[in-house]
Amino acid sequence: MQPAAESSEQRAVLFDLDETLLDRTASLKRFALWQATGMLRNQINHAQQFCDRFVELDDNGRVWKDRVYQQLIDEFAIQGWSMQELLSSYELCFSGFCQAKPGVSTAIKTLHQQGYRLGLISNGKTPFQERNFQALGLCEYFDVVIVSEAVELRKPDAAIFQLACERLDVPVSQAIFVGDNPIADIQGAQQVGMKTVYIPGFFGEHCAEADGVCSHFEQLPALVNGLFECLPPTLTDK
Repeated sequence: MQPAAESSEQRAVLFDLDETLLDRTASLKRFALWQATGMLRNQINHAQQFCDRFVELDDNGRVWKDRVYQQLIDEFAIQGWSMQELLSSYELCFSGFCQAKPGVSTAIKTLHQQGYRLGLISNGKTPFQERNFQALGLCEYFDVVIVSEAVELRKPDAAIFQLACERLDVPVSQAIFVGDNPIADIQGAQQVGMKTVYIPGFFGEHCAEADGVCSHFEQLPALVNGLFECLPPTLTDK
């Protein structure tokens, strides 16, 4: 289903990054295993154990890696590598292990072809998050990329959603936000008048507040088009 050209030019789909477009858990496991079997190969006897503990301490990205690495150094008795050296390796190399969730590339290309403006809003550090997004090979389809540290705003602050729509020149009422966090993504976007699509994952399979749930990205274009069909086109609500 392809939206009418007149309305699609005035409409946008915005995305979260971690655990939405980016399969962050899988990417983190790949990086941690590389680090354990590479730079730490003389320190770590059980690489998979190190990898599992890394992911556990990371707590879905809620704990920054300085604390994670200090704990790993203590638990695995790592010598010869400082916390800062391990952290620098993470900051510089993690993007090389980033992979998108299945179906993301096709869904993004389809939405772009249908005429929607696309944007990214990610909580996190800059330029770390920008590099991770670039690694997915999707930049050419996106008109706006906003990382919280760069603009000194964080989801669910309403201002960061409004800023993205202003940069896209799209009314908030004509935008859909796609994300995996019920509070930062779903509630944050809804408070400014956006429709929302929930991506199941760390926070569970369902989100009652969301306007739609997308369990696989091949479903997303049809879901987005269906939500927009329920909205009248607006040219003045900026």
